[in-house]
Amino acid sequence: MEPVDTDVTGPDEHDGDAPFAVQAGDEPDGAPTLGDLLLAVEELWPESLAEGWDEVGLVAGHPAALVTKVMFAVDPTLEVIEEAIEWGAELLITHHPLLLKGVTSVAATTPKGRAVHRLIESGTALLTVHTNGDSAVGGVSDVLADALGLQDVAPLTLAANGLPEEGIGRVGDLEDAMTLGDFAARVFGILPSVAGGVRVSGDKDGLVRRIAVCGGAGDSLFNEVRASNADVYVTADLRHHPASEAREAALNGRPYLVDVSHFASEWLWLPAAAAALGNVLADQGHDVEIQVSATNSDPWDFILTPG
Repeated sequence: MEPVDTDVTGPDEHDGDAPFAVQAGDEPDGAPTLGDLLLAVEELWPESLAEGWDEVGLVAGHPAALVTKVMFAVDPTLEVIEEAIEWGAELLITHHPLLLKGVTSVAATTPKGRAVHRLIESGTALLTVHTNGDSAVGGVSDVLADALGLQDVAPLTLAANGLPEEGIGRVGDLEDAMTLGDFAARVFGILPSVAGGVRVSGDKDGLVRRIAVCGGAGDSLFNEVRASNADVYVTADLRHHPASEAREAALNGRPYLVDVSHFASEWLWLPAAAAALGNVLADQGHDVEIQVSATNSDPWDFILTPG
């Protein structure tokens, strides 16, 4: 298999060409079953790494079904599902679960019910790789740390059932110190463009080098961030009270806070995940086309700012 180019733009920056895709093999008779795909996914992102509250794994689909096309996305929204169906994907892999909380009905009178019906009626399987994809080597926070140029990276909190390098969040060092303003600009530059942009708390001219990151919502990790001696913490969905309390507890203003879009912080993982799965399947002799969704599922459309 030829090396995969993972230097791709965000979903709003596509110029009309096909979204990011990798091709594993050329022979159509090399198509694996969904069961084969589940084994490959388990190799990369073991379900044992998922947090206890999480719901990961197969949501819909028959393990004996053949799979020739796989689409990766952050969210299993109806728009994403329709995109996968239109492209002809037999498997949609999303980071966020469709059914995180228990339900008593999947009637098509609700959005989640309609999603389940569209998946089953179209023969499209749905697989969730959530906190197991966060924790694993090469997972969401690893990709974010790599994109920011961090070195000597380690988990913020160790996985209960993982290797020493597995766990939620990452912390590492920039090659050279830079101002918080320049670092925030670097964060902004690597993420797909969304309405919310990047919010920053701290001295714009303060120097930073040690960086903690957590793709997705990470305001439960402030104790670990402080223990890591990070100069700045990059995460998403920072609420008023946790952010305010973190500022009050800061030592000499540190850690500074960089708040980003939940969707954008996790989208970065999709091309890397697609490439990793493509490599595993190619090594096994399977023929599968893998593509990243072009749908921007960030829930915000525009923002008003002073001035």
